[in-house]
Amino acid sequence: MIASRLAPKGQASMNAQCLPPLGFVGGGKMASALVRGILRAGLAMPADVIVGEPVADLRESLASQTGVEVTPNNAAVVGRSKLIVLAVKPQVMSAVLAELKPLVRPDQLIVSVAAGITLRQLGEGLGTNQRVIRVMPNTPCLVGAGASGYCLGPSATAEDGKLVERLLGAVGVAYQVPESLLDAVTGLSGSGPAYVFVFAEALADAGVRVGLPRDVASKLAAQTLLGSATLLL
Repeated sequence: MIASRLAPKGQASMNAQCLPPLGFVGGGKMASALVRGILRAGLAMPADVIVGEPVADLRESLASQTGVEVTPNNAAVVGRSKLIVLAVKPQVMSAVLAELKPLVRPDQLIVSVAAGITLRQLGEGLGTNQRVIRVMPNTPCLVGAGASGYCLGPSATAEDGKLVERLLGAVGVAYQVPESLLDAVTGLSGSGPAYVFVFAEALADAGVRVGLPRDVASKLAAQTLLGSATLLL
């Protein structure tokens, strides 16, 4: 089964306590990438993860591919989780916060991966004493090569930050920055892949102009960028 491949029995049993019971509000691409990365890294067992997702097709797909419980009921997610990831679109965040505010507990850490939603907005929506962390991930998280920045809310602790680094480390790397610099992270690593895609296309176009087949030129361009990035790291 796919779930067993994502969370090898020996590895998961050894590392299952690395993350507390984990819940996701929203089951789209970013949540799916994080769930897969966490299971693959052995940071949790499928039974320790629950996802709230209103769209039936997404629920069925994520559940069948990972083995985690996926429910339309966000209250169930909050009730079972110590670490809750808000992986919803920014335009619905205010409604989600209003739904969750009477449900969340002081012992829970809330992590938002929604672009543009500030710590102040999270605090106003959930309560100023709630432990919150804001994250700016990027699309390469979908292939386990993400570059994320995060900042701690006023009530979040250094241990909370380390916990989020382990979470994000399952899909790439993460660095703590002040919230005042999170827009810079958005411009650099958040938007950066789009510029890389344009550059890769330009390289491939140049190859085509001098006679290379399109598929060969595209693969050479992509591999050149991959190799160059590996050298930089």
